[in-house]
Amino acid sequence: MNDSLKKKRPLSPHLQVYKIQITSLLSILHRCTGMVLCGGAILCSVWFITLAQGSQAYGVMQTFLLHPVGLIILLGLSFSFFYHLCNGLRHLLWDAGIGYEMTEVRKTGWAVVIFSFVLTGCAWILAIMYGKLLS
Repeated sequence: MNDSLKKKRPLSPHLQVYKIQITSLLSILHRCTGMVLCGGAILCSVWFITLAQGSQAYGVMQTFLLHPVGLIILLGLSFSFFYHLCNGLRHLLWDAGIGYEMTEVRKTGWAVVIFSFVLTGCAWILAIMYGKLLS
């Protein structure tokens, strides 16, 4: 093989070689939201532990969660939940053999993203209206 060709080619495929596509981006996002949900499970466990420890510990946790930083964390968790849910339903369709055409893959990918934002927004609107989250 020509030495000049050997030097120009990468030794193995790398992210710099490939153009990011919606399928790869959504796959990475699915994995990231899964990790965020694991952190959310830990946060939920800590919240339950503070609930069991009494009103003072619970009040500290509630103060943290209602602080702007806590609200951003909760917003990220809720988006992660809805994204992971919608993308999981998309994967169930794939398991049934539905939606393998590239046009359908792109459409359902964008639908997952849009529905995730819409469902997150609806959940927060309901939480603010009925749960008096920010009152």
